[in-house]
Amino acid sequence: MMGSSAPRSGQAAPALGQVLLEAKLVSPEQLRQALAKQADGDSRRLGRILVEDGILDEEGLATALSVHLNLPFIDLKRHSVQPGALRLVPEETARRHHLIPLDFIDGALGLVMQDPTDVQVIQEISALAGVNIHPTVGVGPDIHAAIDLYYKAHRAIEREVAEYAASPEAPAAEVGAAGEAVGEDPIVRAVDMLLEQAVRDRASDIHIGPDREAVHVRLRVDGILHHTLSLPRVSHGALLSRIKVLAGMNIAERRRAQDGQFAARIRGEEVFFRVATSDTTWGEMAVLRVLGRSESILDLTGLGLHDESLAVLRRMIHSPYGMVLVSGPTGSGKTTTLYAAVSQLDRERMNIMTIEDPVEYNFQGIHQIQVNRAAEITFASGLRGTMRLDPDVVMVGEVRDTETAEAAIQAALTGHLVLSSIHANEAAGALYRLAHVGVERYLIVSAVVGVVAQRLVRKVCTRCAHTTEPAAEEQAAYQAEMGELLGEVRVGEGCTYCNHTGFQGRTGVFEVMALTPAIRRMLLEGAVVAEVESEAVRGGMITMRRDAMLKVRDGTTTLGEVMRNVYTLG
Repeated sequence: MMGSSAPRSGQAAPALGQVLLEAKLVSPEQLRQALAKQADGDSRRLGRILVEDGILDEEGLATALSVHLNLPFIDLKRHSVQPGALRLVPEETARRHHLIPLDFIDGALGLVMQDPTDVQVIQEISALAGVNIHPTVGVGPDIHAAIDLYYKAHRAIEREVAEYAASPEAPAAEVGAAGEAVGEDPIVRAVDMLLEQAVRDRASDIHIGPDREAVHVRLRVDGILHHTLSLPRVSHGALLSRIKVLAGMNIAERRRAQDGQFAARIRGEEVFFRVATSDTTWGEMAVLRVLGRSESILDLTGLGLHDESLAVLRRMIHSPYGMVLVSGPTGSGKTTTLYAAVSQLDRERMNIMTIEDPVEYNFQGIHQIQVNRAAEITFASGLRGTMRLDPDVVMVGEVRDTETAEAAIQAALTGHLVLSSIHANEAAGALYRLAHVGVERYLIVSAVVGVVAQRLVRKVCTRCAHTTEPAAEEQAAYQAEMGELLGEVRVGEGCTYCNHTGFQGRTGVFEVMALTPAIRRMLLEGAVVAEVESEAVRGGMITMRRDAMLKVRDGTTTLGEVMRNVYTLG
């Protein structure tokens, strides 16, 4: 008869309350109150009452249960789930019962459970898997993170695509004459699962590209592309057609680049996707940008700005008029900073308008205009048209040519606050970039209030962080910038929460330069970038390199990340 393996010891286990008291995880009064709730009819287990009432944390409960039940405690941040074990328990079952199979232990299936006292669940899993079960104890949130990590949709997607490839209509697209996809089609299910997996993995982009033999899917997570899966080449046309149908694009057009967007409900929330396609040597590729909701946009305090830099930026965006520029390369978070700045402004008392390409997020109380070159709506023409609509603040997606630059400068000089982005390596360099596209220096000096330059670096995973000694070249870079030695650095070891990368999430590295009278004078006198930057530092500006090293010192990021993303400036 299958079921749970025997406990490791024949000794009677101490009561959970006694274990919690002896470990000083709860006080006698807290335990008494929790037991009183059970006596009054509360059906929750003692541990759940203490956790849900905020008295005990999940890890403390798991540790106490391990002692109470004389069962092993499994730290899923350190242990890897084995594929052979994973295949025995469906994802839906694992989620419903808050458990995950780990590995085979002495011929039994090791099961990490949030509640290993549930004999009925153990018997259900034993019957389902056809093996004996060895229950162990895990931390609830760690179990849920492990489920997200290990139950990837890859195998299910591969099965759906294989089913499509084996069908007689495989070479044809799966859309009907009306352009609507059949809901039961395997390609439809495969795309749905891919979108959900991307959201689950916190991906910012999904890359789908063919070569001679296969279609490769890669996800960009925290700025790094990761190969996710390869699919049969025969599925290429159907996958692209399905994505085009969702994005409202022309499925018959395969050679010209196209753009589109759509929304999908994933895990109970509406997620927006921006789609771009283009022809390549081996056929069309598609890139889907995964966009959150406008409500999820960070405010300025969440971007990673140093307190002094944040204060300067706040003064800049609350100027009654003038131009504020955000600079950096593609993918450095400029749009997020612009949106965060706009979200700080008074939408009730101000007429705030934007010209964007594309409009990535929709905001209440802000009038947003989409660039449409076919309709002759460009950044420059849109900005000129906006000036006739009595705006107080205008956000221009990007200054990339003389016409747009001149229109933005004129708007700033005529009493409007203009926020925009520009491609430049550093804050001072953004001013010279304006001059390079044809704006006279005296106009730049008169219009620009200040510049923000930024990069993005990955943050150390807080779940698996530990300290270590820096490498010699990293120590030298830190000492050169900060004038002091760095004793230890904080790095991530890799765990289930960070997909074993050691990083989770990203933060900004900034320099915020306000145009002081001295800087304005230097610009008019023909000073070079380095001279302007030196003057800004004398005036209190924190450079990107220094801001990055401050984040290394406080353990937010690593020296390797800083060297890769910030010190490429030379």
